[in-house]
Parts: sequence; C-alpha cells; structure tokens
Amino acid sequence: MNNRRPEELLAKGVDELGLPISRGQIDAFMIYLSELKRWNRAYNLTGLKKDEDIVIKHFLDSLLYLKVLPQDAVIIADVGSGAGFPGMPIKIMRPETEMYLVEPTGKKAAFLRHMIKPLLLNKVHVIEKRVEATDPRDMRAPADAAVTRALFDVGDFMKKASHIVKAGGTLILNKGPKAEEELKALKGAAFEILSCRLPLTDITRHIIVLRTTEG
Repeated sequence: MNNRRPEELLAKGVDELGLPISRGQIDAFMIYLSELKRWNRAYNLTGLKKDEDIVIKHFLDSLLYLKVLPQDAVIIADVGSGAGFPGMPIKIMRPETEMYLVEPTGKKAAFLRHMIKPLLLNKVHVIEKRVEATDPRDMRAPADAAVTRALFDVGDFMKKASHIVKAGGTLILNKGPKAEEELKALKGAAFEILSCRLPLTDITRHIIVLRTTEG
C-alpha cells in the first residue's frame, strides 16, 4: 500500500465504502491533504504526518459517517471539528449540505476558514466556540444532525450538543473499542450501533447513532 499514490488510496477506500466519487471530489481531497500538511508544519493541527495515514485515518474514517447519516440531513454540525474531521470530508461528498464546524481552538478555526476557498465550498460556517457555549442562534436553524469523533464520551456528547440539534434529530459518534462500556452508562437513551471496518485496515469502528428527544 505504501507505493500507492494518495488519490489511489482514497479511490480504493471510497470504493470499499460503496460510495461514488467524482474526479473533482478526489481533487478536492488532494488539495485538502496538501494544505493540511503545509499548515501542520507550522501549527501542528494533527499528529498524522504521512499521506497514507491522513487519507485512511482522517478522510476515510470521516466518510464512515455517511453509512448512517440520514439522507434528509441538510444542516449538519461537526462538534470539535479540529482540522475539519469529519465535517469537511462529509461536505466534499455531500455538497448540498450546510455545514457548521464548531471548533474553539483559534489556529484550527483559522485553518478551517482558510480551507473554504481552495475547496470551492459554500454553505460552510466556522463557529469558534466550545459546543456548550454555542448558541442555536449562531446557526441558521437547529442542526438535523451533529457529528463528532472520539472527542466526547457518548453521555457527554448528548448533554453538550443536543441543544443545537432539532427535536428528533440525530447525534452520531465514531468510537473505538470502548464504545460498549460508554453505552452501558446511558440510561434510557435509544441508540443504534453499526460496527464496520475502516477501509484499507483491520480496524473496527463503532458508529453510534442517537436521537434527540421529540418536541
């Protein structure tokens, strides 16, 4: 795999996920890769340095969310977006969505704002706040779905992010092997869990989907 160019790795991984991808979308991911590496030298946005690791553990890992993200989810909040994961890859693949990237760290928020132009994206908004300090009025409307990576445990994510998601909306987390432990601590919350393999690896991810309370 080390001999493969990053665009070949991306295309193979996306194919494993059963997703269609255009030449323009592949080009967007390669611009993202190049800019992330350039900014990373100065600002240390991610611990991953190699093209292969970034493609697999950032880009493809983010695209796992598309397995469970409702088709009618138009407004999405990426909570604790960091260098844009999973929100930016989701936006590249689903350009019709309106994406809110919630990220309190200044250098990471600056990178996210920078990336909007070279990726030719519209309807992407950076909220430079912690999610608990984010007011629903910071958004055009409550999110249909909020997504996050392993930043929060499941209960914390529900507590901290539910107020920016519409009633009956979706909260989605991508977790590693401790997922079941965290789910045991949930009292009365309905959830679904999809266990799937991260493309091009033997790593299992657990995608947890929760619903916010109907109004």
